[in-house]
This record gives sequence, C-alpha cells and structure tokens, in this order.
Amino acid sequence: MQRILSTELATQEIGREVTIAGWIHRRRLLKSVAFLIVRDAAGFSQVVVTEPAVREQLEQLTEESVVEVTAVVTANEQAPNGVELTGPAIRELSRVAVPLPFEMHRPALNAGLAAQLDHAALALRHPSRAASLRIAAAATKGFREALEAQRFVEIHTPKIVESATESGANVFKLDYFGRPGYLAQSPQFYKQLMVGVFERVYEVGPVFRAEPSDTARHLAQYTSLDAEMGFVTDHRDVMAALTRTLAGMLGEIGGETRIDGEIPAVHFSEALRIAGAPADEPDLAPAHERALGEWALREHGSEFLYVTGYPMRKRPFYTHPDPADPTWSNGFDLLFRGLEIVTGGQRLHRYVDYVAALEKQGEPLGPYAGYLDAFRYGMPPHGGWAIGLERFVARLTGIANVRETTAFPRDLNRIAP
Repeated sequence: MQRILSTELATQEIGREVTIAGWIHRRRLLKSVAFLIVRDAAGFSQVVVTEPAVREQLEQLTEESVVEVTAVVTANEQAPNGVELTGPAIRELSRVAVPLPFEMHRPALNAGLAAQLDHAALALRHPSRAASLRIAAAATKGFREALEAQRFVEIHTPKIVESATESGANVFKLDYFGRPGYLAQSPQFYKQLMVGVFERVYEVGPVFRAEPSDTARHLAQYTSLDAEMGFVTDHRDVMAALTRTLAGMLGEIGGETRIDGEIPAVHFSEALRIAGAPADEPDLAPAHERALGEWALREHGSEFLYVTGYPMRKRPFYTHPDPADPTWSNGFDLLFRGLEIVTGGQRLHRYVDYVAALEKQGEPLGPYAGYLDAFRYGMPPHGGWAIGLERFVARLTGIANVRETTAFPRDLNRIAP
C-alpha cells in the first residue's frame, strides 16, 4: 500500500485503509485509549490506539522514533484535517534509544539557540524552525520566477577566486593547490561580466564574509540573491526591477506583507535629516535605519523604503557616480521595517572610468585584470542588487536572530555541525 502524507488524509474516503509514515511527535497514554501523533513533512496525523497489543508496542517506542502506520480513515472534527486513523498496525522503522536534548512536541522549542544549533538535525524538525526554511524556499522560488518573467537568465559563478579584490580584510584565505585562493565575498564581478553575454542575469548562491561581527544580523556564510541587468538609464531602472522582483517573492510566500505600486524613495541627504543624523554622516547607523522605517510607515504607509545617492566614498569603486554631482552615487539601499536588506545601484561600464576609479583609490590594476578585461570590449550601462536571504526572512517573520533562518549557520564562533 502506497504511503500518503498527512495532508492527504482529508481527501481519502472514510472507512478506507491507508498507510502513513513519519516521526512520533507525541504519545498520550490514557487509561482506556492511547493517542499517537505522527509528524511528516506536510503536517500531523492522529492515530487512535485501543488494542492492548498495539498499545503495548506503542509504550515501548519513544518520541522521534520513525514509524509506519496502516489504519482506517475515520471522521473526527477535533482531529487534524478533520480525520483520524483507527485500528492501526504500527511498524517500527527506526527507534530513538537516547534521551532527546529538548522536547519536540511543545508549540515552541524550550531550548536556547546554542542548544538548538548544537543539535540542529533535531531542532530543524520542529515546525517553528522548519517554517522559516520553507519561507526561504518560497522566497527563492519567487525570486527566480519573477526574474525569469523579466528575461533574466540564471548563472552559476565561482566561489573560489584568485584575489581578494573587493575587501581584502574580510575574506577567507585557502590553499588552492599550493597557491593562495579566497572564498568569494560576492558574485559581483562575475555577474557584471555575464551582462555582456545575456544582458540580464541572476544567481542564488553562498557568499563568504570574514567579518569579526558577532551580532544577530551577521553570518560568515549566507545566501545571496543577486541580479544584474544591462542597458539601464540609471539606478532607478534597477530599483524598478527589484520592486517587481520583491513583489513576486512576497506573492509566492503569501501572508499579509505585500508590495502594491512603487516603493517610496529618499535621497541619502534627506534620509540623514529625517533620522536626525548630522549632515556630514557618511553612512546610516542601525538607529538611523530604524527611524527611517518608522517614518516610511507613518508618512507613506510602507514597510519598505529606498535610500538613494549614498556618498561615493562609502560605495565600492565600481559604483557609478551621480552625473549631476559626483560626490553622490547612483547607488541605493532598500530598508525593510527599518533594516537594510538590499544593496544595489548602477555600475561603471567604461574601461577608462574603471582605471580612473582604481587609480584614485591607489589600487593597482593587476589584481583586477580579468575583471577589467571585459570592459575593453564594450559593456552596456548596467546595474544590479544583492538580497541577503537570511536577513530578509528574519525581518519578514519577526525572528530576532538570522541564525534561526538558516539550517546550519556559520558565524564567528561556529563551524559545526
């Protein structure tokens, strides 16, 4: 008999014999009856045990043991999905023979984050932890579908690179067959080069940041949702494509958060005034971002806010300056509920401008040779963005620590499991 999932029980004919399988989520051993709650990837099934031999078997099993149950579908409005299983035959597939480090049947895990991360393989089974991973999966699916609807092509770029060109202090160095190599901080250079091939490209993949930041919003490895598009007029074309993409992501996720129409935008200089920051501040602090989030919700009814025109001195060398005032950039950040979740902008696209930008920063051209070479052969005006998936999901769900939105986080102190 083919196994079905818990969510399929409601579609089965009452009185039909079916087979389910999953983990023992909870046992309730009452005097005259026992209840077995079986958890599978889709949800929960309730099994009613009255036969003494089956009850004796159930008493020997422990929570999180894996079982297969063949039983009869019976109507019960109080049970999950309005049905329960009666007259069961239980077959043990895998028994848990050690004490669980924390209780899994409670609505919320009663263990600290460190304990959950130490026993991630178990903790991630809990519905509250699994839910954020499902949201991340839906966000990624929505990202792909929204971009492909806009003519973007998915690419895959190297995660081992020859030189630490974006920020040498924040890279992981490795031994690459006897010569130095580095884990890529982003696919930035490669996705720009691929604009010369497909015009519009995107990638979903890991990036690595050796930042000694032990905060609730930083990871040493996280998933970056990157996109780059050619033939733009300026950064506003990039922002429009990002807005459409985020709308698609939120639509795939479901829930109350939506993007209808345009997202409000303020220039960096105006953002400083709104946040009550000094006019010469070079960047937005977390307190400034929170103030801007409150302002956007109050003044525009929006949980999202674009901040544009960051000072060029705070943007990477490849950022295109504002033609009207080169001290400002054609770059932007997107704030979501008062937290930066996206960085993007227009890039330089002429070889001579790259040479001038690097020379201005006192950077040698050698480490950038492979990157710069593409710009000798004609690149269109282009721009793009990067979304930190874990930070986005944490903000969307109200989870305080990004470590709870990824299966096996890597941070300043953790490299296992």
